[in-house]
Amino acid sequence: MADPRIAFKAGRLFRRGNTNFIDAEPTKGAIILQNGEDGLLHFMWKGRSTNNVEEDLILFPGEATMVKVDQSAWGRTYVLKFSSSNQRHFFWMQDADSSRDAEFVSNVNRLLTDPQMVPIWSAPGAGSEPSTSSAPVAGPSQAASTSQPGVQATPEQLAQMQQILASFAQGSQQQQQPEVSLVDILTPANLTPLFSSHPELIQALFPYLPPDLPTPPNEETLRQIIASPQFRGAVRSFDQALRTGLLGGLVRGLGLPEEAGTGVEAFLRAIQEQARGEEGDRMDTD
Repeated sequence: MADPRIAFKAGRLFRRGNTNFIDAEPTKGAIILQNGEDGLLHFMWKGRSTNNVEEDLILFPGEATMVKVDQSAWGRTYVLKFSSSNQRHFFWMQDADSSRDAEFVSNVNRLLTDPQMVPIWSAPGAGSEPSTSSAPVAGPSQAASTSQPGVQATPEQLAQMQQILASFAQGSQQQQQPEVSLVDILTPANLTPLFSSHPELIQALFPYLPPDLPTPPNEETLRQIIASPQFRGAVRSFDQALRTGLLGGLVRGLGLPEEAGTGVEAFLRAIQEQARGEEGDRMDTD
């Protein structure tokens, strides 16, 4: 399976029997979109506690869209709808910060339309309009249509919502500290001097770049690549994927410990330790 194109925290909701109501499941999870080895786009839901993929939907261009459920009192409920059937998959956003909900969904729909599209991310800390509903009014059980307005939450639903809100409170406390962003680190201003001071990097990096580059390995080509929108978009996508904490398997392929896939800071620390280890090995062989 290829690297994730988009990944963000989200839980699932399930329809209550044959009614138009859906109930939120408090399990911590993540939505992941990536191009599979079969060349098709995979829409997956993965449990963040178990690291197990519990849903893996293969989607063709234009087959599905992800839209907000306007009838949801919670305000952060979305549904994956299919054009060829009545199949529906409901999700609720689990990141404590709601300001990027619309941005995530917009990029999901870009990929659902064209799997080769590059996600477009705003600057760190920026985002679309925050949700006007910072907390659910009627509990996690939402009407999937407007046919039954004004329904009150049951005590069981309110208790379930308290559990969900408790997980949000924990997430909010964790996010109070400023977060490191790969977008702020892998900038042209930071990377360009490395090519001049370490010219050996140019030759080392080229095997990992597109094979149809029009020029032989040189510093100017790398300058153009790191300044391109495609590179910036790829960095943002990888940054967001790291924040889900689900990239343990991927980073093992880079020779890093699985813990490096649990977040941006953990990834950077592992890279630093790997570089120190390689530097020590070179000193031992001198």
